[in-house]
Amino acid sequence: MNGCKEGENKRKETEPVGTIETRTLSPVTSTAMAMYSLKMAISELKEGSPFCTSSGIVRVEVPIVERVEAIDWLHSQNHLLLPRCYFSGREHKSVPGNLVSIAGVGSAVFFSQPQPFSHFDWMSIRRFLSERCPLIRAYGAIRFNAKAKVSSEWLAFGSFYFMIPQVEFNELEGGSMLTITIAWDNALSWSWENAINALQETLCKVSSSIVKFPKQAPPTLILSSHNIPSKVDWNVAVNRALQMIERNNSSLSKVVLARSTRVVPTANIDPLTWLACLKVEGGNAYQFFLQPPNAPAFIGNTVRFSQRRRHNWPNSVIKSCVFCVYYFKIC
Repeated sequence: MNGCKEGENKRKETEPVGTIETRTLSPVTSTAMAMYSLKMAISELKEGSPFCTSSGIVRVEVPIVERVEAIDWLHSQNHLLLPRCYFSGREHKSVPGNLVSIAGVGSAVFFSQPQPFSHFDWMSIRRFLSERCPLIRAYGAIRFNAKAKVSSEWLAFGSFYFMIPQVEFNELEGGSMLTITIAWDNALSWSWENAINALQETLCKVSSSIVKFPKQAPPTLILSSHNIPSKVDWNVAVNRALQMIERNNSSLSKVVLARSTRVVPTANIDPLTWLACLKVEGGNAYQFFLQPPNAPAFIGNTVRFSQRRRHNWPNSVIKSCVFCVYYFKIC
């Protein structure tokens, strides 16, 4: 279901969905037991049809005593031809439930359009979210310049792409959590029956057998590597940005710099393997992975460092930041 699709009543499609709910089941000791609990919960929901609203989103979560890395869980789902995502937590940032990272497969609802991101698109996403259920989240990205010509590998992403996963794995500081999300909206021609049947189909394909995979690049040779911008130009851009921020009359509070690297190896590299290597080597960075259906993988390693102004600001206040973004497209 594309939540940005315009139906007959555009005004109604920007109002909050009729049901927003999170249900937490009893903790279990393993991923396999969590999968069993969720399948039983889906069967009960399907039999009872407890929601009478024409639209809604429901999250059902099962805490797991064992801590499993979200990236290992996602790698164990490599056989699935479904949309996938991974986002690691940002260091020193308070996240509900001590969340370390998340991985998801399938989309309970996704949001994408070829046109630039608009207020209607934001409201289309916002209507599925609520402060009462802070872990129901839409994960994705927006193009830097939605009006620029799109290369073929980016077509499936549209101007933006966000997804609320059907099946989501949460890596926590003291354990793990396996969750499912059901979203429906009759106005978007996606009923409760459609949603729960699609979820059952996805869950039957998800593996509960988690195997830790090596967090190292496979032996391969690099045929070519091309950076945009080059290392010299990149250093010049960073220094120029810092100088602009340091000016007394500067109105800048944040600068975002991006650098892309196009690498051609002798053999195909699994994007999750590459992501795992970035995660190990990342240090003060956070990683993301986004792959719509039938599309290349978009992975990133974002380093954040701060530059304090030297005038009129106490040391405890960091006024300006430079964000360095490294991203990779694996076709």
